[in-house]
Amino acid sequence: MRRKILYVATGCAALVLAVAAASPRFDLSDRFGDGTPDFLRLDDEDDRAAFTAWFTVLAESQFFAPQPLPEINDCAALIRFAYREALRDHDGRWASSLRLPVVPPIAPMGKYRYPHTPLGARLFRIVPGPFTPADLAGNVFAEFAAARTILRRNTHFVARDLARATPGDLLFFRQADQKFPFHAMIFLGPSRLEPPGAPLIVYHTGPFGNGPGEIRRPSVAELMHHPLPAWRPSIGNANFLGVYRWNILRRAL
Repeated sequence: MRRKILYVATGCAALVLAVAAASPRFDLSDRFGDGTPDFLRLDDEDDRAAFTAWFTVLAESQFFAPQPLPEINDCAALIRFAYREALRDHDGRWASSLRLPVVPPIAPMGKYRYPHTPLGARLFRIVPGPFTPADLAGNVFAEFAAARTILRRNTHFVARDLARATPGDLLFFRQADQKFPFHAMIFLGPSRLEPPGAPLIVYHTGPFGNGPGEIRRPSVAELMHHPLPAWRPSIGNANFLGVYRWNILRRAL
């Protein structure tokens, strides 16, 4: 059975704290010390499954789009888009705004809906340290986060073995010779938009040459044989940082 918490869509920390004080379900703790407040975590299994399904579908949908949405101009932008929109209310108006041809029959979130989250629209932590109630009054959370910030402040390490990845996980690379060295890809698993087959990965290349770049969707096998070894998600590749999972999906030990 789905559980719902009391939430408030506001930038006013005092009001958030007042709601928290009045509701024992509004948990201001951070049991993992990873900077993500427990009130933001998806503790219900149905919510975790729904988020993962929406996140992967939305990321993959942009591969099929005739033109990616204007905001999606690099790897982090694709991830921010899919993360944010996975938490929305998925009705017909929303689908039309994203030019989605169909709305998949995936359950909605039960705990909260973006932007009516306990943090409003500011979903991404951007400073180090565990969460404390004082964070609600500062510029600790934002709507924007670069790939490095998503890696360090909003996800946790799973493994360097790609076999440990589950749909919705992120693969991070660090290419020290590039202007923006941190890059991220989304592990889709089998497609949800086509007949399921081999596990897939989707990512935006970011701008390259004189062009804006593009969204690519290779299979795991194809990426493992990338012509440049630095882009292969293998344990032997020092540029591959590993598989990471969203903090909001983190389970109690």
